[in-house]
Amino acid sequence: MPIRSASARWQGNLTEGSGTIKTGKGGLQGSYSFKSRFEEGEGTNPEELIGAAHAGCFSMAFSKALADAGFTPTSVETVAKVHMDKTDAGFSVTKIDLETVGDVPGVDDGTFQKIAEDAKANCPISRLLSPGAEITLSAKLS
Repeated sequence: MPIRSASARWQGNLTEGSGTIKTGKGGLQGSYSFKSRFEEGEGTNPEELIGAAHAGCFSMAFSKALADAGFTPTSVETVAKVHMDKTDAGFSVTKIDLETVGDVPGVDDGTFQKIAEDAKANCPISRLLSPGAEITLSAKLS
């Protein structure tokens, strides 16, 4: 398996500085700052990138699990809401809410829910993040 990389450059102090983040192949690139991370400023932040990684990983894992169960998904769309809170240890990602909608012909809701929960538990990014953050799932058929 290839080793994936990403990079970041920060210039200046914490509150007045700014930086850029990009993936190794340049597919994603953006600026970030104190305001984009801790307030509502323009730009991205590490937590959004974690959310994008988790949503992407889960969507792929869920699509594979559905296909393995005999259901070919037309689409799976997932939003990951990453919660960062101040804890006794400092700022921490404490919770991630996955919200997914699947267009999956022929599957009943009970089967859909079970496969979604299994995908949540077994996608590589969920396995990485679950020891430190609660992961919730809302799964709906479209």
